[in-house]
Amino acid sequence: MTGKMVQIHHGAATVSGECSSGLGHCLEGSDESSVKCDESKSLKFRRSTHHLSLVTSEGGKGDERNDPQVRRPSRQSIRLNPSSTREAVMLSYLRSRVCRAGVVLLWMAVFSHPVLPEESAQAEPSEAPEVIETPDVVVSATKTEVPVSHLTSAVEVITGEELERKNIKTVIDGLRLAQGVFATSTGGAGTLATVQMRGAFARHTLVMIDGVIVNSPTDGGYNFANLTAENIDRIEILRGAQSMLYGSDAIGGVISIYTKKGSGTPRVGAFFEYGSFATVREGGQVSGAKGPFDFSATVSRWDTSSYSAINYGRGAFERDGFHNWQASAKLGAALPQDGRVEFNLRWYDSRSRFDGFADSGAPADIFGARSTNRNIILNGTWRQPLTSWWTTKLTLSQANERLLSSSGTAGFNLNTRRYITASPTSCFPNFDTCFTPWSSDLEILNRRLEWQNDIRIGEMLLLTAGYQFRREEGDSPGFFGTGQPARTISSNAGFAQAQLTLWDRLFVTAGGRHDSYNTFEDVTTYRVTGGYHLKETGTRFRGSYATGFKAPTLNDLYFQGFGNPTLKPEKSLSMDLGIEQHLFNGRLQLNAGYFWNRFRNLIQFASGGALCPPESFGFCPINVAEAKTQGWEFGFKAKVIKGLELRGQYTHTLTRAFDTAQNPLGGDKRLPRWPVDQATVGLTYQPIEALRLNIDYRFVGARNNNLFNASSQKLGVFNIVDLSASYDVTKNWQAYVRVDNLFNEEYEEIFLYGRPIRSIFGGVRMNYDIPL
Repeated sequence: MTGKMVQIHHGAATVSGECSSGLGHCLEGSDESSVKCDESKSLKFRRSTHHLSLVTSEGGKGDERNDPQVRRPSRQSIRLNPSSTREAVMLSYLRSRVCRAGVVLLWMAVFSHPVLPEESAQAEPSEAPEVIETPDVVVSATKTEVPVSHLTSAVEVITGEELERKNIKTVIDGLRLAQGVFATSTGGAGTLATVQMRGAFARHTLVMIDGVIVNSPTDGGYNFANLTAENIDRIEILRGAQSMLYGSDAIGGVISIYTKKGSGTPRVGAFFEYGSFATVREGGQVSGAKGPFDFSATVSRWDTSSYSAINYGRGAFERDGFHNWQASAKLGAALPQDGRVEFNLRWYDSRSRFDGFADSGAPADIFGARSTNRNIILNGTWRQPLTSWWTTKLTLSQANERLLSSSGTAGFNLNTRRYITASPTSCFPNFDTCFTPWSSDLEILNRRLEWQNDIRIGEMLLLTAGYQFRREEGDSPGFFGTGQPARTISSNAGFAQAQLTLWDRLFVTAGGRHDSYNTFEDVTTYRVTGGYHLKETGTRFRGSYATGFKAPTLNDLYFQGFGNPTLKPEKSLSMDLGIEQHLFNGRLQLNAGYFWNRFRNLIQFASGGALCPPESFGFCPINVAEAKTQGWEFGFKAKVIKGLELRGQYTHTLTRAFDTAQNPLGGDKRLPRWPVDQATVGLTYQPIEALRLNIDYRFVGARNNNLFNASSQKLGVFNIVDLSASYDVTKNWQAYVRVDNLFNEEYEEIFLYGRPIRSIFGGVRMNYDIPL
């Protein structure tokens, strides 16, 4: 009997099949659903990380005997790894659409499974298949897979496909377009690049790459300058305090970056690019899957040599180069009973030049100032369902960074227009004539062990509990003195979270965490969120309330001459509310939100008197500052016509640093470097299948460079337009071009440091299947 054709779409992946006209029956369960198409054959869908499994009943074994890749007669596995996400599809959606008629899935060519002649004969060519779109999922919000429609947190996802389509070279350039995020760089490629979220400081944003914490133990932040966009599957941006799940560093939010997972036929590729500022980029990649194994790896090189870190508009003329080698790899293997083991590696070796200042504080071109950054990031993960209701996950990770810097020996004072030299002694009384030379050699190590257990109690409740050990190390005589050049902060933490789902409409999460440190007081945090999905109108409501903390860094505690070992953690309260509306069958998506944060015990360098150690001469970091941020976030996505999409966001952020007895500011002040208004608008147009066009507009409002809001350091508004286009010359070759800063805007994200003027880059990509 001929049935109805069905297609299941998840991003770029598609699985087709035929439903019989017989009875459709769904097995209820937390991890799997089944469809019975007739008396002899049924199909079962099992949810697991990164793939959808199809498990046949005993009556369906005959279909598997013709597949040489099947290792067990009772199971086939369909790997779904679209470019938009690598997460598993959620079964609740499949049950509501697939189970009504029953489904028989056929292997598609992308999964290298031939269609049997008898199966092909049963399909009616004249019948168009029904299209079923499976939902995307997010992991970072709860450390478990959650469909986007069930989210109770403010999350934005940037896919690797978007980064490649726009020909974006670095992760920081992708983050510049995100909602609630302010990304800055101290010059061109290779200079210090940081991200702030919702009015917090850069040290308050936790950054993870494949589960590895990469924030520096010495200054607390992560420098995005060297992180390129090759081999990235997606970036999840989780806004708001997240210390309940992640511990320290997550007051402002969490940025989780995931490497691509190999799938399908093995492929090899390469690219070459040339452009402004003598820029040359080239690289290669290989990815695919074979049997139970999947792999993905890239290597790339980036050289540029013709842009000054100090703004050319202020008279700079010396060119600061940047040279970057980068490699990444992911290797995974499927284990019995839906288990998985996975290994990730990311390595980069970067060399950059930078500028500095005379001892008077005047900006200066510095000749010979250079920095070398070598970083290797390693992660191993084992995930295994132990029973139908209990899944365990073990993560081991490490980031090892070596940073060598030297200040150079000569320079040019841009204020006096005179050459200056490095002098190891004082330039008194004329500090404009020289600068103090310095050099540093810093090695830092960030290690984490985490054991997570997910326990399913019926369909409605998921409990997550875990233990985390974290150890941060810094080794540098120049930072911590020759007596104790190596310093360590370690912590043990336990966390627990409950996720409640009622009627597939009401979603609630609640959890708590306790961190115990070796150097200062323990910290307890909690978080509660809720959401409601009104399916009839396509409306989603969400809200959260949370506490957060940021532990003092190694520099805060131990930097020679300035450290203060009596510091306490910075703490915060955070709240947000949001609404999302889908209209015209999802062709238009609108979202709006309000957020509020209050920060206490903020660490700031000040004249602490008796609060400072004797060796600090009364000037040291102390828990002295308080601040508040609040604002509104608005966004939209629209599919105007076929091939034409619009998207945009606007963020309004109000910040205040308050006067305290030990930190008199002379009245409430705006926090430094935070614009009140910022917005982006993007357009993607694909007039024909082979051609893709992108336009991105970015607006950033005025802001103050320092905490005292000095008018002499006020930074003005800027507007930036970027263009990119790609054309598929053949199915294996693509040509592309990108124009940054189309209208040649001269602007500074950080006071005194310029951003590149109009620049043009062009290149080619190629990809070929490997006959394995």
